Amino acid sequence: MSKQKKEGPRRKPLTKVRLKNYVLNVLGNPFNVIVFFSLIMLFCLIVIPVLTMLQTTFVVAKAELRSIPGAQLGDYTLFYWKYLLASPLTKSILWQPFLHSLIIGFFVTVIAIPLGAVLAWLMIRSDIPGKKLLSLLIIVPYMIPSWCKALSWLAVFRNATSGSKGLLTGLGIPIPDWMAYGPFAIIAVMVMHYYAFSYIMVSGSLRSINSELEEMGEIQGANKVQILRKITFPLVLPAILSAAIMTISKSIGSYGVAANLGNRISYYVLATRMKEFINDSPKGVGYAMSLLMILLACGTIFANQKMVGVRKSYATIGGKGTRSNLIKIGKAKYGLLVFIAGFLVIAMVMPTFVLVMESFQIYTGGGYGLSNLSLYAWIGSLDKAPLEAYAYNGIFKNSEFIRALLNTIKLSIIASILTAFSGQFLGYISTRGRGKWYGTLVEQLVFIPYLMPAVAFAAIYFAMFSQKRLGGLIPSLYGTFALILLVSVVKHFPFASRSGTANMLQISTELEEAAEIAGASFWRRIGKIVIPLAKNGFVSGFMLVFISIAKELDLIAILMTPRNYTLSYLAFEYSKSLMPQCADAIAIVMLLFILLCYRIANRFGADISKSWG
Repeated sequence: MSKQKKEGPRRKPLTKVRLKNYVLNVLGNPFNVIVFFSLIMLFCLIVIPVLTMLQTTFVVAKAELRSIPGAQLGDYTLFYWKYLLASPLTKSILWQPFLHSLIIGFFVTVIAIPLGAVLAWLMIRSDIPGKKLLSLLIIVPYMIPSWCKALSWLAVFRNATSGSKGLLTGLGIPIPDWMAYGPFAIIAVMVMHYYAFSYIMVSGSLRSINSELEEMGEIQGANKVQILRKITFPLVLPAILSAAIMTISKSIGSYGVAANLGNRISYYVLATRMKEFINDSPKGVGYAMSLLMILLACGTIFANQKMVGVRKSYATIGGKGTRSNLIKIGKAKYGLLVFIAGFLVIAMVMPTFVLVMESFQIYTGGGYGLSNLSLYAWIGSLDKAPLEAYAYNGIFKNSEFIRALLNTIKLSIIASILTAFSGQFLGYISTRGRGKWYGTLVEQLVFIPYLMPAVAFAAIYFAMFSQKRLGGLIPSLYGTFALILLVSVVKHFPFASRSGTANMLQISTELEEAAEIAGASFWRRIGKIVIPLAKNGFVSGFMLVFISIAKELDLIAILMTPRNYTLSYLAFEYSKSLMPQCADAIAIVMLLFILLCYRIANRFGADISKSWG
């Protein structure tokens, strides 16, 4: 008897009949079917492409048959890894770009994090006047795509190295290459963009801190510096560390800014070197670099987990009943107002102004006199070009621009609809599967694209769909709109899923349970309860993804062909082609498009700024 108690009841053997009944029971539940197909979809769209790219780095490609004596197409090889890690070119193709990426990531983080944190503290905790307007203006520079800021930098500092003058060079002010291009320029532009990570996260953390903690310190005789150092800073430290990890990860993996400001003087980072190999040859080396970038990004996320102790969540302090009293900063408020105004001029007013004005110039750097102003970049035609060097019509008479505009709108709308729908279903599975294996697995799989730099993520799909595989079961999609659409959708799964999860958490399961007791089927419950209640969240999720995709450059750069150019990539190409006026005009159109979408999104309650990178 005691022996039976120790062993416990024996399980019945798994017979064919029991297995069949179990499978039918699982498949007979619509929710289980959704979970099953969602897991298959995520496995096929995320796990298999990563494994395919890894395999590609060990298989001989057709282009390398001459470089590998005796090799046959498809043979196993270490050629690409040796080329990258142990060849005479290793220093120039790997270690130098790697060092450049680390330098940029380090300095962007060291400057942007304190800047964003100070601005957040002033907006949330201080009594500085005009905070409602200032808090909006501070986040506006982040709405401007980083590649637009790079064009603005060139418009001001461009010198003879680019073949055309910038504003300062045109005024007779000599601009050295180190200021116009390279690490200084890249860091400056990225700081003006990525400070927003720190601002958003620290301001969110400060809002959740009860100011009574700081008041108690003041009662005990602590001055403002001691309160900041001993009370406020430790409480917001998790948000600061999370912002630092995100900033360094994003700046290391950024392509658009580094390509615009670095390639002109052969200053390469990992992202720009990787794109060169993937576009040219050997492609396997580019894929190997992509894997190294992914490992580097995963390392930063792992560091975030260890330091903050929270995976995927950047919230710091929660709780209800918090109270926030403002700290009086006396006469210092006026000096700080001047500081904020100067920052906004540098980060928002100047970039926009120089883009607009250069788009109207005949000679870049030739001044703003009427004799040097023209509408050519907007509505001009080649037969009436003021300079023979002009190679394109004005953008509104340019078929390439019209096609790029339509491609941008088409890509943004279709990708956003697919991503928003997927996000709602994935969010539904995550919330209803809390504490269960499938809910945890869905969350983990959805989070994987977030770990990867955009250029590296695009390289995965380039590797998988560059040729037919499995006898044509996986088609060759290179050069097609479908591949760009697929990459855009899957890359934004984490944002859409997070939006969907937050949306579904607001819909109580009691509503579905009551309907189920009343006899409503699963699909009737979804159609009559979940979808109507999730409508506003779906629209917000749609707008979040729409704006992010519309301004994207890093993610699609590797996949572009002339037929599928978007506005962001067309501006990048025109900038390289010594036609900065047209590139600036496209950037202005893009900026107006994003601001319009931002206003529409705000009408639906979407918090756009938290999804942009």
